[in-house]
Amino acid sequence: LHIDLHITGCSDSDGVDMYGLDGEEMWYADFNKGEGVVALPPFADPFTFPGFYEGAVGNQGVCKANLAVNIKAYKNPEEKI
Repeated sequence: LHIDLHITGCSDSDGVDMYGLDGEEMWYADFNKGEGVVALPPFADPFTFPGFYEGAVGNQGVCKANLAVNIKAYKNPEEKI
């Protein structure tokens, strides 16, 4: 049994898009550098993620649009810790 994970998240000023397997990070989008980063150790077989960065950019557009809708719907409540 393996656990496959894909996380997309965003805020007004930042975003994250990451793929993992069995609790280990495999790939993430570095939006500051404008590229995807393979996070596998050097001893792992070479692995590529074609199109993942472009997909991550698209996911950020959807996330930020959803964020704007939620901020408006919930009238931008203050964060309570």
